[in-house]
Amino acid sequence: MIGVYDFCGHYEWTFEWLEKNGGEKMLREYWDEAIHRDSQKHASELILKKGFEGMKEYWGHTLAHEGAGYTTAATDKVFRIDIQDCPSKGFLLRNHLEQHSDYCDHCIGWIGPMLKRGGFTIDHQHNHCGQCWWEMKATTESAAASAPGELAKGNDVRLGANWNAPEQIIDSYIRSVISSTRK
Repeated sequence: MIGVYDFCGHYEWTFEWLEKNGGEKMLREYWDEAIHRDSQKHASELILKKGFEGMKEYWGHTLAHEGAGYTTAATDKVFRIDIQDCPSKGFLLRNHLEQHSDYCDHCIGWIGPMLKRGGFTIDHQHNHCGQCWWEMKATTESAAASAPGELAKGNDVRLGANWNAPEQIIDSYIRSVISSTRK
């Protein structure tokens, strides 16, 4: 049995191998099938059943258990997560394990399809340095993502000195999830 930190390296290597040998489509199918519909089936069931309360329950437990540096904020219309220190990406960076071009994308790769299935949409950005933010809301909500500091106040990762994402990464997949759920 491998330890959790060894797992991160193997996980990231697997993403690179799948994309190199089967293309982006195969990689996205893996994230959806192996993570969303299999290893994180419990998350899907909880979130699809309880909505925002399920999100609070799942991510509150999971992020605390993983030792992530994170905060959450919520209203009756949106649930937000700010991750200041992702333990998996941090491990990869500290140990120079960078096989796949966008390890962070696997989160949206399984969470996006799961939330879309449940009638939610996501606004998300990450900076490849172990920092990201997520705002999840019902597809019936047409409001744009909050401005920096608006919802998360001083905990908004975008306000931090280490939020060094010059291109403010939102890949085409995230845009497609957002636009297809807001129509």
